[in-house]
Amino acid sequence: MILDHLLYFSFFYRSMLYAATAPSFCVTYPRNLHCPRYITKHSVATRCSVPSSVPENNNGAKVEYTPWLVVGLGNPGNKYHGTRHNVGFEMIDKISQTEGILMNTIQSKALIGIGSIGEVPILLAKPQAYMNFSGESVGPLAAYYRVPLRHILLVYDEMSLPNGVLRLQPKGGHGHHNGVKNVIGHLDGSRAFPRLCIGIGNPPGTMDMKAYLLQKFSSVERKQIDAALEQGVEAVKTLVLNGFNQQVNRFNLGQKYKYHKV
Repeated sequence: MILDHLLYFSFFYRSMLYAATAPSFCVTYPRNLHCPRYITKHSVATRCSVPSSVPENNNGAKVEYTPWLVVGLGNPGNKYHGTRHNVGFEMIDKISQTEGILMNTIQSKALIGIGSIGEVPILLAKPQAYMNFSGESVGPLAAYYRVPLRHILLVYDEMSLPNGVLRLQPKGGHGHHNGVKNVIGHLDGSRAFPRLCIGIGNPPGTMDMKAYLLQKFSSVERKQIDAALEQGVEAVKTLVLNGFNQQVNRFNLGQKYKYHKV
Protein backbone atom coordinates (compact mmCIF):
# COMPACT_ATOMS: atom_id res chain seq x y z
CA MET A 1 0.00 0.00 0.00
CA ILE A 2 2.72 2.46 1.01
CA LEU A 3 4.79 1.45 -2.01
CA ASP A 4 1.80 2.06 -4.29
CA HIS A 5 1.41 5.58 -2.91
CA LEU A 6 5.11 6.33 -3.34
CA LEU A 7 5.02 5.14 -6.92
CA TYR A 8 1.91 7.21 -7.57
CA PHE A 9 3.37 10.43 -6.20
CA SER A 10 6.58 9.87 -8.11
CA PHE A 11 4.59 9.60 -11.32
CA PHE A 12 2.34 12.55 -10.38
CA TYR A 13 5.23 14.92 -9.76
CA ARG A 14 7.02 13.87 -12.95
CA SER A 15 3.82 14.44 -14.93
CA MET A 16 3.06 17.84 -13.46
CA LEU A 17 6.67 19.04 -13.62
CA TYR A 18 6.83 17.99 -17.25
CA ALA A 19 3.63 19.91 -17.95
CA ALA A 20 4.97 22.99 -16.15
CA THR A 21 8.02 23.06 -18.41
CA ALA A 22 6.16 22.41 -21.67
CA PRO A 23 3.93 25.47 -22.27
CA SER A 24 3.39 24.61 -25.94
CA PHE A 25 1.35 21.55 -24.97
CA CYS A 26 -2.21 22.24 -23.83
CA VAL A 27 -4.64 19.71 -22.44
CA THR A 28 -8.29 19.61 -23.45
CA TYR A 29 -11.01 18.30 -21.19
CA PRO A 30 -14.75 17.71 -21.39
CA ARG A 31 -17.12 20.68 -21.65
CA ASN A 32 -18.99 19.50 -18.56
CA LEU A 33 -15.88 20.55 -16.61
CA HIS A 34 -16.33 24.06 -18.04
CA CYS A 35 -13.16 24.28 -20.08
CA PRO A 36 -12.88 27.90 -21.28
CA ARG A 37 -13.84 28.22 -24.96
CA TYR A 38 -10.67 30.01 -25.94
CA ILE A 39 -8.65 27.13 -24.48
CA THR A 40 -10.47 24.43 -26.42
CA LYS A 41 -9.99 26.34 -29.65
CA HIS A 42 -6.22 26.19 -29.33
CA SER A 43 -5.90 22.79 -27.67
CA VAL A 44 -4.21 19.93 -29.47
CA ALA A 45 -5.99 16.67 -30.04
CA THR A 46 -3.73 14.73 -27.66
CA ARG A 47 -5.39 14.29 -24.28
CA CYS A 48 -3.49 13.86 -21.06
CA SER A 49 -4.75 13.79 -17.48
CA VAL A 50 -3.10 14.32 -14.13
CA PRO A 51 -3.27 10.93 -12.40
CA SER A 52 -5.24 10.69 -9.20
CA SER A 53 -4.42 8.90 -6.00
CA VAL A 54 -6.46 5.73 -5.71
CA PRO A 55 -6.00 4.09 -2.31
CA GLU A 56 -8.50 1.46 -1.24
CA ASN A 57 -11.12 2.15 1.38
CA ASN A 58 -12.33 -0.35 3.95
CA ASN A 59 -14.63 -1.99 1.40
CA GLY A 60 -11.82 -2.53 -1.08
CA ALA A 61 -13.21 0.07 -3.51
CA LYS A 62 -10.92 2.58 -5.17
CA VAL A 63 -11.24 6.21 -4.03
CA GLU A 64 -10.20 8.87 -6.53
CA TYR A 65 -8.42 11.98 -5.24
CA THR A 66 -8.91 14.76 -7.78
CA PRO A 67 -6.19 17.47 -7.85
CA TRP A 68 -6.96 20.93 -6.42
CA LEU A 69 -5.96 24.27 -7.90
CA VAL A 70 -5.64 26.91 -5.16
CA VAL A 71 -5.23 30.42 -6.57
CA GLY A 72 -4.48 33.54 -4.56
CA LEU A 73 -5.32 36.90 -6.13
CA GLY A 74 -2.98 39.87 -5.88
CA ASN A 75 -0.61 42.15 -7.75
CA PRO A 76 3.02 41.24 -8.47
CA GLY A 77 5.91 43.48 -7.40
CA ASN A 78 7.39 44.81 -4.16
CA LYS A 79 5.25 47.98 -4.18
CA TYR A 80 2.13 45.85 -3.57
CA HIS A 81 3.64 43.51 -1.00
CA GLY A 82 1.72 43.59 2.30
CA THR A 83 -1.19 45.66 0.96
CA ARG A 84 -4.83 44.81 1.62
CA HIS A 85 -5.45 43.79 -1.99
CA ASN A 86 -2.66 41.18 -1.81
CA VAL A 87 -3.84 38.99 1.06
CA GLY A 88 -4.68 36.28 -1.50
CA PHE A 89 -0.99 36.09 -2.37
CA GLU A 90 -0.14 35.96 1.33
CA MET A 91 -2.42 32.97 1.88
CA ILE A 92 -0.72 31.07 -0.93
CA ASP A 93 2.68 31.90 0.59
CA LYS A 94 1.47 30.64 3.97
CA ILE A 95 0.18 27.35 2.52
CA SER A 96 3.43 26.97 0.58
CA GLN A 97 5.49 27.48 3.73
CA THR A 98 3.36 25.24 5.93
CA GLU A 99 3.11 22.35 3.47
CA GLY A 100 6.64 22.65 2.08
CA ILE A 101 5.50 23.36 -1.48
CA LEU A 102 8.08 25.32 -3.48
CA MET A 103 6.75 28.15 -5.64
CA ASN A 104 9.42 27.87 -8.30
CA THR A 105 7.78 27.56 -11.74
CA ILE A 106 6.18 30.03 -14.12
CA GLN A 107 3.29 28.79 -16.23
CA SER A 108 0.29 30.54 -17.80
CA LYS A 109 1.42 33.92 -16.46
CA ALA A 110 1.45 32.57 -12.91
CA LEU A 111 4.00 31.55 -10.30
CA ILE A 112 3.06 27.99 -9.35
CA GLY A 113 4.04 25.30 -6.88
CA ILE A 114 3.22 21.59 -7.10
CA GLY A 115 2.78 19.34 -4.08
CA SER A 116 0.14 17.68 -1.95
CA ILE A 117 -1.92 17.99 1.21
CA GLY A 118 -2.07 14.56 2.73
CA GLU A 119 -2.54 12.27 -0.26
CA VAL A 120 -4.36 14.88 -2.35
CA PRO A 121 -2.38 16.51 -5.21
CA ILE A 122 -2.44 20.31 -5.08
CA LEU A 123 -1.32 23.11 -7.37
CA LEU A 124 -0.73 26.54 -5.79
CA ALA A 125 -0.80 29.59 -8.05
CA LYS A 126 -0.17 33.35 -7.85
CA PRO A 127 -1.17 35.05 -11.15
CA GLN A 128 1.47 37.55 -12.28
CA ALA A 129 -0.58 39.48 -14.87
CA TYR A 130 -2.03 41.84 -12.21
CA MET A 131 -5.30 41.51 -10.33
CA ASN A 132 -7.72 42.50 -13.09
CA PHE A 133 -6.33 39.85 -15.47
CA SER A 134 -6.16 36.92 -13.04
CA GLY A 135 -8.40 34.79 -15.22
CA GLU A 136 -5.67 34.64 -17.86
CA SER A 137 -3.87 32.31 -15.46
CA VAL A 138 -6.76 30.48 -13.81
CA GLY A 139 -8.53 29.41 -17.01
CA PRO A 140 -5.47 27.90 -18.73
CA LEU A 141 -4.17 26.22 -15.55
CA ALA A 142 -7.53 24.62 -14.82
CA ALA A 143 -7.73 23.35 -18.40
CA TYR A 144 -4.12 22.19 -18.52
CA TYR A 145 -4.30 20.13 -15.33
CA ARG A 146 -7.91 19.05 -15.86
CA VAL A 147 -9.13 20.53 -12.59
CA PRO A 148 -12.95 20.58 -12.32
CA LEU A 149 -14.68 23.75 -11.16
CA ARG A 150 -15.49 22.26 -7.76
CA HIS A 151 -11.73 21.95 -7.09
CA ILE A 152 -10.69 25.47 -8.10
CA LEU A 153 -10.32 27.40 -4.84
CA LEU A 154 -9.98 31.16 -5.29
CA VAL A 155 -8.50 33.13 -2.37
CA TYR A 156 -8.99 36.91 -2.27
CA ASP A 157 -9.67 40.02 -0.17
CA GLU A 158 -13.23 40.91 0.79
CA MET A 159 -14.29 44.37 1.99
CA SER A 160 -17.72 43.18 3.15
CA LEU A 161 -16.04 41.18 5.94
CA PRO A 162 -14.35 42.70 9.01
CA ASN A 163 -10.56 42.69 8.94
CA GLY A 164 -9.17 39.21 9.61
CA VAL A 165 -12.51 37.39 9.31
CA LEU A 166 -12.58 34.46 6.86
CA ARG A 167 -15.41 32.89 4.89
CA LEU A 168 -15.21 29.62 2.96
CA GLN A 169 -18.01 28.96 0.48
CA PRO A 170 -18.64 26.52 -2.40
CA LYS A 171 -19.70 29.20 -4.91
CA GLY A 172 -20.82 32.81 -5.20
CA GLY A 173 -20.75 35.98 -7.27
CA HIS A 174 -17.91 38.41 -7.85
CA GLY A 175 -19.09 41.05 -5.36
CA HIS A 176 -17.66 43.81 -7.60
CA HIS A 177 -14.18 42.35 -7.13
CA ASN A 178 -12.50 42.86 -10.51
CA GLY A 179 -10.09 39.96 -10.06
CA VAL A 180 -12.91 37.51 -9.32
CA LYS A 181 -14.97 38.97 -12.17
CA ASN A 182 -12.13 38.32 -14.60
CA VAL A 183 -11.71 34.75 -13.37
CA ILE A 184 -15.43 34.08 -13.86
CA GLY A 185 -15.13 35.43 -17.40
CA HIS A 186 -12.33 32.97 -18.16
CA LEU A 187 -14.34 30.05 -16.76
CA ASP A 188 -17.16 30.48 -19.29
CA GLY A 189 -19.04 32.75 -16.91
CA SER A 190 -19.48 30.02 -14.30
CA ARG A 191 -19.52 31.04 -10.63
CA ALA A 192 -19.72 27.49 -9.29
CA PHE A 193 -16.21 27.29 -7.85
CA PRO A 194 -15.12 27.49 -4.18
CA ARG A 195 -13.64 30.62 -2.69
CA LEU A 196 -11.92 31.62 0.53
CA CYS A 197 -12.63 35.27 1.30
CA ILE A 198 -10.30 37.19 3.63
CA GLY A 199 -11.90 40.19 5.29
CA ILE A 200 -10.10 43.53 5.03
CA GLY A 201 -12.94 45.82 6.18
CA ASN A 202 -14.32 48.95 4.49
CA PRO A 203 -12.50 52.23 3.77
CA PRO A 204 -12.95 54.72 6.62
CA GLY A 205 -15.04 57.82 5.97
CA THR A 206 -14.73 59.10 2.41
CA MET A 207 -11.39 57.43 1.67
CA ASP A 208 -10.95 56.39 -1.96
CA MET A 209 -11.49 52.64 -2.37
CA LYS A 210 -8.45 52.14 -4.61
CA ALA A 211 -6.20 53.96 -2.17
CA TYR A 212 -7.57 51.81 0.65
CA LEU A 213 -6.95 48.55 -1.22
CA LEU A 214 -3.36 49.51 -1.97
CA GLN A 215 -2.72 50.62 1.62
CA LYS A 216 -0.76 48.49 4.07
CA PHE A 217 -2.30 47.25 7.32
CA SER A 218 -1.92 48.99 10.66
CA SER A 219 -0.04 47.07 13.37
CA VAL A 220 -3.30 45.89 14.96
CA GLU A 221 -4.78 44.90 11.60
CA ARG A 222 -1.57 43.10 10.68
CA LYS A 223 -1.82 40.87 13.76
CA GLN A 224 -5.43 40.03 12.84
CA ILE A 225 -4.42 39.15 9.28
CA ASP A 226 -1.49 37.01 10.43
CA ALA A 227 -3.82 35.06 12.73
CA ALA A 228 -6.33 34.72 9.88
CA LEU A 229 -3.67 33.29 7.58
CA GLU A 230 -2.87 30.59 10.13
CA GLN A 231 -6.56 29.73 10.42
CA GLY A 232 -6.93 29.86 6.64
CA VAL A 233 -4.29 27.19 6.11
CA GLU A 234 -6.18 24.82 8.39
CA ALA A 235 -9.44 25.64 6.62
CA VAL A 236 -7.90 24.88 3.22
CA LYS A 237 -6.49 21.59 4.50
CA THR A 238 -9.91 20.63 5.86
CA LEU A 239 -11.58 21.47 2.56
CA VAL A 240 -9.03 19.64 0.40
CA LEU A 241 -9.14 16.50 2.54
CA ASN A 242 -12.85 16.40 3.40
CA GLY A 243 -14.77 18.73 1.09
CA PHE A 244 -17.56 21.02 2.31
CA ASN A 245 -18.81 19.36 5.48
CA GLN A 246 -19.87 20.25 9.00
CA GLN A 247 -16.30 21.21 9.90
CA VAL A 248 -16.40 23.94 7.27
CA ASN A 249 -19.81 25.09 8.53
CA ARG A 250 -18.46 25.32 12.08
CA PHE A 251 -15.41 27.18 10.79
CA ASN A 252 -17.58 29.80 9.08
CA LEU A 253 -19.75 30.22 12.15
CA GLY A 254 -16.71 30.63 14.39
CA GLN A 255 -15.25 33.21 12.01
CA LYS A 256 -18.49 35.17 11.89
CA TYR A 257 -18.46 35.74 15.62
CA LYS A 258 -14.70 35.67 16.28
CA TYR A 259 -14.66 39.31 17.41
CA HIS A 260 -18.02 39.17 19.20
CA LYS A 261 -17.43 36.57 21.88
CA VAL A 262 -19.09 37.14 25.24
